[in-house]
Amino acid sequence: MDNKNELFPIVDTEGNVIGSILRSEAHNGSKILHPVVHLHVFNSKGELFLQHRPAWKDIQPDKWDTACGGHIDYGESVDKALQREVKEELGMTDYEPKFIKRYVFESQREKEMVNVFYTVYNGKVSPSEGELDGGRFWTMNEINDNLGNGTFTPNFENEYNTILKPFYEDIEFLV
Repeated sequence: MDNKNELFPIVDTEGNVIGSILRSEAHNGSKILHPVVHLHVFNSKGELFLQHRPAWKDIQPDKWDTACGGHIDYGESVDKALQREVKEELGMTDYEPKFIKRYVFESQREKEMVNVFYTVYNGKVSPSEGELDGGRFWTMNEINDNLGNGTFTPNFENEYNTILKPFYEDIEFLV
């Protein structure tokens, strides 16, 4: 289960920390802006790794999502949070993240400042058994064929359509 007493920073629209909030408050419909990190993991074939969210998650259970996504803890930097989340969720430590963009995502339950990164990685990805329900690499055709049918989280679909698809041709996949 997610720790409802985890402490997250509250940020303004520039990403500056202006306070703190409990996970339970951040996800209760308050829509208080709090920061997260996302890492999209491509392999050199151009396939995209997606994680499968467990059924017990409080947000978007049993859906496919960005390879790694997690909240930034209060007092933690974006870079440290990314490093921590990627190691915890995917077991990856030897990768080079590249920043794509920052944007605000709002759902019915929460409002997040999303810091988006990508990497091209051909090593072993080991999804955490305690945090995830597995994961795998998807071709762009597989993703496109499953958009809009409830397979993916709305946040992933939004990021895929507005950031990754237009950015895809600029990524150098040979590592």
